[in-house]
Amino acid sequence: MRRIRYHRYGGPEVLTAEEADTPTPGHGQVLLRTEAIGANFVDTRFRRGAPAGSVFHRPLPGVLTGDVVGTVDAVGPGTAEELLGRRVAALAEDAFAEFVLADAAWLAPVPDGLDLGAASMLPMGAPVALGALRTGRVAPGETVLVHAAAGGIGHLAVQLAKVLGAGTVIATAGSAAKLDFVRELGADVAVDYTAPDWTEQVRAAAPKGVDVVLDSVGGQILQRGFEVLAPLGRVVVYGAADGEPGSVPVMRLFGLHTVTGFSLLAWRAARPELARRDIEESAEHFASGRLRTAVHTRLPLAEAATAHRLLEERSQLGRILLLP
Repeated sequence: MRRIRYHRYGGPEVLTAEEADTPTPGHGQVLLRTEAIGANFVDTRFRRGAPAGSVFHRPLPGVLTGDVVGTVDAVGPGTAEELLGRRVAALAEDAFAEFVLADAAWLAPVPDGLDLGAASMLPMGAPVALGALRTGRVAPGETVLVHAAAGGIGHLAVQLAKVLGAGTVIATAGSAAKLDFVRELGADVAVDYTAPDWTEQVRAAAPKGVDVVLDSVGGQILQRGFEVLAPLGRVVVYGAADGEPGSVPVMRLFGLHTVTGFSLLAWRAARPELARRDIEESAEHFASGRLRTAVHTRLPLAEAATAHRLLEERSQLGRILLLP
């Protein structure tokens, strides 16, 4: 089979197509024949290399994570044979390949008629958006600020905030095209967070402050987010796209503010039944039309480097899919 890995750190050019044996599923695993792979921004950080101990360190040879849509081709010991032939989606560790191993316990069944873009969001994208919003305890009528709202998870969070009853959704993004994109998805207000006065623009839209901030950027964006929080406002951090997780200014918390982190893997470990329900609910939202995803482009697996360039340019609107 063909797969993509990297054997040195660097730019997208280090991604290498190579031939490898088809893996054999172990206990509790399945082997998926890949139909499509959703690329994730975080892998661009791993690929560039970071010192051991960093949150962005990955040893060589480097593998690429992804949201894989495919058909169960084989099952390992302890795994139900009834899964054979089923079309599913899964978050996988070594995902850029024609055949991929996945944990059978976290397979997301793909409903009939669901397109590849939506299917690729079932194992990770939509559950993270749901989990972050629920961690923020969004209440009906509240104001929600979604950073990086044109990205793979952000554009789902904008829509799901409305589904969960948010009164006003303010979306930030970094270009005019992205601002138009998030408005089309239902954002009430769109703000360019590369503008020096972005916090003033948010304050103008929400004079009493924002109740919930979803932050996947980190760094100075996280720091300045506290400037727009309402009393009892909540910040939910679920990523650090700018490469600097940032620190929480403790003095800001005295304004009756709280900060919480959200990790899908931690949520699965702590509340597995609820985490599985999030996958089911995500599928229901897609099937009903309450939630939709945008696919920016579909690329052959061999063009993984192009996918990473697009991710690093932050020019994409929604999801980038790789097709074996």
